[in-house]
Amino acid sequence: MEERRQARERAVQALYQIDINKNVSYQNMTESLQEDLNGYSKKLINGVMSHLSEIDQEISDKLEHWSFNRIATVEKTVLRIAVYEMLYEDSVPKEVSVNEAVELAKRFNEEKSGKFINGVLSKFM
Repeated sequence: MEERRQARERAVQALYQIDINKNVSYQNMTESLQEDLNGYSKKLINGVMSHLSEIDQEISDKLEHWSFNRIATVEKTVLRIAVYEMLYEDSVPKEVSVNEAVELAKRFNEEKSGKFINGVLSKFM
């Protein structure tokens, strides 16, 4: 369990960097972080990047009174990982994806980020 949590944290860090550094490809980013990424981190990063437009659309469809472009990069990154798991990783229960996403949001941002993440992801249940 702890290994997956660390994998998610590494994936958040890598995907965040990819999102803010538009001129860096995710292949270059994952190569530079190679020693810090385990198999599940790589799976999350590659999965999110492979399905980015579908994931972003799914998130946009669930937002109420909010636009996707207004979501802060940390929250957007956490949501992308959770939605990827919920849609494409049958081995991860949706409740686990939601709980892990809330914890990641609180770890990398603040308490209210966790509440926002929980509110959006609850619509995928």
